[in-house]
This record gives sequence, C-alpha cells and structure tokens, in this order.
Amino acid sequence: MAQINYVSVNDPQAIFEGEGWDAVVVVATDVSTLGIDEITLLAGHGANIDHRVGRSATMLLAPGLAGGRLIISPVLNSGDDYADVRVYSDAARAGINLAKQAGAKKPLLLVASNSEQQYQHAMQVAALAVGQESWVALERREASGDVSDFEAIGLLASDDQCQALNAIEAGRILARDLCGTEPERMSAPAFAQYCLDAYQDSGLKVSVVEDRDVLERDYPLLSAVGRSSFAVARHQPRVVKVEYCPEGEINATYLFAGKGVVYDTGGADIKIAGGMAGMSRDKGGAAAVAGLMRTLSILKPKGVRVVAELGLVRNSIGSEAFVTDEIITSHAGVSVRIGNTDAEGRLVLADLLSHLRAKAQTAVAPQMFSVATLTGHVVRAYGGYTALVENSVARQQGVADKMQSIGEHWGEPAEVSRLRKEDFSKIVDPSDAADCISSNNGPSSVTARGHQYPAAFLLKASGLDQHALHSAQPIAYTHIDIAGSATEGDPLYGKPTAAPLVGLFNYIL
Repeated sequence: MAQINYVSVNDPQAIFEGEGWDAVVVVATDVSTLGIDEITLLAGHGANIDHRVGRSATMLLAPGLAGGRLIISPVLNSGDDYADVRVYSDAARAGINLAKQAGAKKPLLLVASNSEQQYQHAMQVAALAVGQESWVALERREASGDVSDFEAIGLLASDDQCQALNAIEAGRILARDLCGTEPERMSAPAFAQYCLDAYQDSGLKVSVVEDRDVLERDYPLLSAVGRSSFAVARHQPRVVKVEYCPEGEINATYLFAGKGVVYDTGGADIKIAGGMAGMSRDKGGAAAVAGLMRTLSILKPKGVRVVAELGLVRNSIGSEAFVTDEIITSHAGVSVRIGNTDAEGRLVLADLLSHLRAKAQTAVAPQMFSVATLTGHVVRAYGGYTALVENSVARQQGVADKMQSIGEHWGEPAEVSRLRKEDFSKIVDPSDAADCISSNNGPSSVTARGHQYPAAFLLKASGLDQHALHSAQPIAYTHIDIAGSATEGDPLYGKPTAAPLVGLFNYIL
C-alpha cells in the first residue's frame, strides 16, 4: 500500500544544510512571519522581479536553501469573514504540486503559524493536503508500479505530530483505495480481502461474514439488495466486522455502520441516461470507516472502544433482483416495504445498525453512527459538504455540533441538519401492510427533505427508535451523509477524499 512519509525535522538548520531535502515549500499569509531572514529577503527580491510572488505559488532560485529551490505558496484571503482552514490546504496543494513539477522528491514543508483560533491546526491540515494531492490511484500503482511522487515530506513538527499524521494518512490511503477503485478490482469480496490484508498484525479484531445462509438470516435487507449478485461468485456480498479495544478502562464506545455498495446499478429501478457512471464510488462510507479503524490501530488511543460493521454489496440487476413493493423484514424485526430499489443504501445500513444497537446496549457510554454516500439530495442541499443528521439523544448531547466544530478546525467542514416530524410521516406505508416504507419512488435529489427522512427510516428499520430520549435506554445516533464530500473535483471520477475520517478520528480522541 502506498504511504506518504511525514518526517520530523527538529533542527531548522536543515532548511539550509539539506540533509537530503531538495526543496523548501513555504505556506504562509506573509513569509516574514516565519522569522527566517533568508527566506524573507529572497521573497522580497523575487516579488520585485515577478509579481506572481505572494499572489500564487511561485518557485525562486535559492542557492543557499535545501535543494536550491524555494517555493512560496501564499495563503490567500485568510482574513475573509467566510474563510476557514482550507485556505491552508489550497496553498499547500499548489505549492507541493509545483515542487513535484520541479522534480523534488524530499521537500521541506514550512507552514507559518497563525494565532487565530480557526487556524490552530493549519500545519497539520496543510500536511494532510499534501497527502491528498500526492495520492496515486490503486489501478495506476498496480499497473505501473508508481507509489508516490515523494520519498518523504519534511515538517518542522514534533515526532508525535508526525506519527499522528502518518497514521491518519495511512487510514486515508486505505479509504481512498477502497472508495476510488473500479468495481471489479474492488468488488465486495475483494474489498473485504483488502481490509484483511491492511489489518494484518494490527491488533484489530476482524471477521468476515460471507455464508449466504448467515447473510440472509442476519442481514435480510442487505441480502435483498445483493440477491441478484449471489449468482456471481466474485460479486457476492460480504459483511466485515472490525473492533478496536485497547487495554485498560473503557470510557466511551463508538459504533459505526459503513455503507459499501461497491456498484449501484439502481437495481430493478435501473439508473438510466448515464446515471450509473461513478457508482463504483458508492462505497465511500464503508471505505472511510475502514480507514478510520486502520488509523486507530496504529495510534492505539486509550479509553475508547470502536466497533464497526461494513456492509459490502453490489446492487445488481437480473432475474433474481429484488423489486419495488416487496415487503422484507429487517434484522430488527421491522417489516419494510421497498419503495425504490435505487434507495438501497439505507437497507444495507439498517441491518448493520440493528446489530450494532444490540452491542450498544451493553457498552460503556455508546454513540452510534452511520456513514454513507446516501443521497443526491445532500449534494443539492449542501454541495460538497458532509451532512450530520442526529436523533434526539445525540442532539441533546450536542454530538453533531461538536463534530461540526472539530471538522471545521481540521479542514472537513460539515452542515448540521435536523430530523423533523414530517420525516417520520414520509416512511409510513400507505397500505398499512408493512411497518414502514423505505422511500418514495422518485430520486432523492428532487424529494423534499430527501437527505433527512432516510435517517427516520434508519431509526425505525434498525430498532433504534426504541432507544429515544425518554426511553429506558437512550442511545445517541448520528447519520453522516457524505455523498457530496466523499470525492472532489469531477463528480463521477474525482479523487476520493476519505472524508470524514480526519474529523471522526479527532472527535473520538
């Protein structure tokens, strides 16, 4: 697996003496705030002859610095009322891209500090942006042997900070590989095996459910989605169970359900007019959770237990495909009328959440989450931002507000959404034959409250509605819709972001 390597540089003299470093990349609102006279003088001289200096990423000849290259990548508009720490991401990516074009293999990244609260993690965010910019797709790596553009990235940071960044990036690389890889290379069985390989000797407790009888018994909704795929061995569903449990006292338990629809044809309600393109990315939720577990296994934080279930399934078409109007009973014993087979992700999640709910009832201070590229509506509503939709228990605990604040500081901003009574009205089966209906028969993107009401369905179908605020055993639950944030750039084939891994990791800590 490709791995970018962040290296702690404890001696600032490395900027001059090299130690194998072959470029200096400065990310700053004002280079003078670094307090390095040589860089300030070079930047000032460069600005006199090239007006791009200070306005866009620019490389200057710098014989006295490491590699003889000085790249100044300005942080623009940091004082704007609506700016956030991603201005440092933008600058770091522009600067490191220029370093790559110049042929640098071991650049030093210098990020000038900023006293404003919103920029407290600017160095880490900039460093992680370098990782995002440098990722090479798995298919490309396997075809050509290319691993990374850089041998190492030097940071004027502590060993502990670099260790944390390397662990986070290891998780993000796993998540990007799982999310971004085409549907045959990363089919459900291949996804499961890729996780097993990544978790080898990690200390995580890992198991894979693959027997059809067990899947149909314990994950009936998930198995309905994958019914047509059982006929093809390489497409058959899997459920990956992962648990991180450190030594010592447990103070909090976090339980994650990850949607891993490795390819979504829409099923019998087939996607048309090019609508299937990019649907190999419908596994971004499971991918992000898998990456999060990888990061936890490396850093081994104390006091927290983290349990995850990843539902991996291909929503195939064929004579065995499930169809609209079917009534299927979930693992929680809730009968569900299928409203649209293209609303398959919530079916996968409901069974996973039901299993996790059972574990949460005996866990210490449990919080439950689902992570999914679930709806087109969230993209219509929030563009490229993650949406957080919480139940009454999580809302009372301020879960989404805390997650939003942490994400804002770590370059993974999110929008807090609200469940309303109308959302529960939408899941009532008009025929009264079933306990609920999974969806309407139209696209979520043109459905009012199209990303909120699926959370109401998940509560009902998983049995979590029995653990509401005034129940005997309340359980906090937050649904995380990453349909807009799981990839960047091209809406179909853009680079996976691994969101919301960074925010979730820091929330857990």
